[in-house]
Amino acid sequence: MNDGFDFAFDFDLDELAPADAASEEAVERFWSGDLTALSQHHTTPNGSHSFVVAHDQSATWGAPGAPQVMAIAVTRDLTRFTYILETSHHATVPFAQNWLVERGCPLEKIAKVRDGLLKPADDLTVWVERQIRESGARYEVLDNHTSDFDPCETWTLTRDSRAAEAPIRVFHEEWDHGAGTYTMREGAFADIDAARSWLDDRGGPLPEPPEYSDGNGAVVRARVARMALARSAGASAAPKADLDAIRTPPAGPVQPPVQGRLL
Repeated sequence: MNDGFDFAFDFDLDELAPADAASEEAVERFWSGDLTALSQHHTTPNGSHSFVVAHDQSATWGAPGAPQVMAIAVTRDLTRFTYILETSHHATVPFAQNWLVERGCPLEKIAKVRDGLLKPADDLTVWVERQIRESGARYEVLDNHTSDFDPCETWTLTRDSRAAEAPIRVFHEEWDHGAGTYTMREGAFADIDAARSWLDDRGGPLPEPPEYSDGNGAVVRARVARMALARSAGASAAPKADLDAIRTPPAGPVQPPVQGRLL
């Protein structure tokens, strides 16, 4: 197996049996015709594991607001001829990548996404996405929503287990199809009611987390500036190449109304 993006969702399961009832149920529900691979990693040489982030086209005509990004993890036991298949839906690619990393996928392998997608609009977007991917079990996802039409956006409502203040965090992603870009921002709230009130009313800017420092995001902007400087100085040689990999895919033709960063 390889990590190219011509993936046709052949998990090589024909001669294997599901290891448990959950895997049997998952494979019965699985319909690869609705999926387009966005990021993937397959172990070699024995092919014991596959990790895939995909766009689920079927979600666009399902329940309004349903997440359209699917994470897929396959574990094969080639001595017992069995497999475990797990899937999970997410509003955004970084949360799907995080889910796969938590299941053993190398971060730098799943961080690279295919060409032809919308690009991050700025370095702050890159920084926030990297924070999500590398967060481990830090964020408990409470709810999410995806909108294909005006506004073209997703949001993910979470609880930050590390936050001393304003532990309810909203990750808001907004797409600009005309520019071929998207932005991701993090907002902080004291409780769920306050977060939902902002999501319902949008009466002001998304409140920045207290750890962004002086209210103007000085701390985060300094980190983002250092990140951009490192990249321009040749960060491709740095151990954490995932940041560059996620930042550089060119914006190819975008066909709305599917999830903005996808196809």
